[in-house]
Amino acid sequence: MSGTPGRVLLLDIDGTLVNYATELPASAADAVRAARDRGHRVYLCTGRSRAEIYDQLWDLGVDGLIGGNGSYIEDAGQVVFHQVLDAAVVAEAVGWLLAEDLGFYLECNSGLYASDHLPEKAAAILDGGVTPENVRFIREAMPQLIYGTRAGRDDVNKISFVLEPAVDLDALAAHYAGRAAIDTWSMTGKRAEFGEFGQLGIHKGAAVERLATHLGVGAESLIGFGDARSDLGMFAACGTSVAMGNAPDEVKASATLVTDHVDADGLANAFRRLALID
Repeated sequence: MSGTPGRVLLLDIDGTLVNYATELPASAADAVRAARDRGHRVYLCTGRSRAEIYDQLWDLGVDGLIGGNGSYIEDAGQVVFHQVLDAAVVAEAVGWLLAEDLGFYLECNSGLYASDHLPEKAAAILDGGVTPENVRFIREAMPQLIYGTRAGRDDVNKISFVLEPAVDLDALAAHYAGRAAIDTWSMTGKRAEFGEFGQLGIHKGAAVERLATHLGVGAESLIGFGDARSDLGMFAACGTSVAMGNAPDEVKASATLVTDHVDADGLANAFRRLALID
C-alpha cells in the first residue's frame, strides 16, 4: 500500500473510531493526528448527524464530515450537500411512534429531538436491562438529546427508534415503500437494536462519491474504515476498505483489509499496515 501523502481517509465513528461505550482510544486519536500531519485528509463518515459530533471528535482536527448516513456532507466548514427527510413522512412517522409508545429521536443538524422516555426505552437493549446505571449510560452517551418531542420537523436527516418485539419491520417497509427507507442499526455491536427511517437513495457510498467529486480525487485515493453493514456502500466507493476486527463476517468479507478490534488499537494498527503513519 502506498504511503504517499494525499490519501482521503473516511472513518465510521461508532465501533471504528470510538468503541461501543463511546470511548475514544488514545491510539486512534494519535493515529488520526499523525495521518493529518503526514498530509492525508480525514473525514468522519457516520450515521450520526452533525449535532452528535461532539468536541472530542472535532478536536482531532478532521477535515470534514459525512453525516446522517450520507444526507449531509461538509468539507473544511463548507456545506457540500444536505438533503432532509420529507416533512410529511416525518410527521406521519412521529405519529406512529407516539401511538406505539416507542422511544425515538429525530436526527437533525440542529439537535437530537427525543421522546421523553427514550433513555429508559434504550436502556432495555443493554445487558441488565432498565437499571439506573444503564439509563445513566444512555443519557451520558447522548448528552445533547432534547426531550419532549411530540411533533415532526422539516430539518430531519433521519429518525431512529428503539426496536421492540411488536415492531414488524417488513410491514413498516411496505407501508413506506417509495417514501422512506426502513433499516436497523446497533448501539452495542451485538444485534439490531434500533429501527431507522432513512431517505431513499441516501447512503454512505453515494455521499463518498459526492465528496470525491467535490475534492477532485478518484476512488484509488479513498480509504474507508468501518464495522457495520451500513459501511458496505462506503467500502464499494473506496479503492481500499478496512473492516474492524469487531465487524460481522459479511463486512469483513467485503473489505480489502481486516484489522484488530476497536479496543485493541484496531484503527491505529490499520493506519500502520497501510503506511499512513509510522
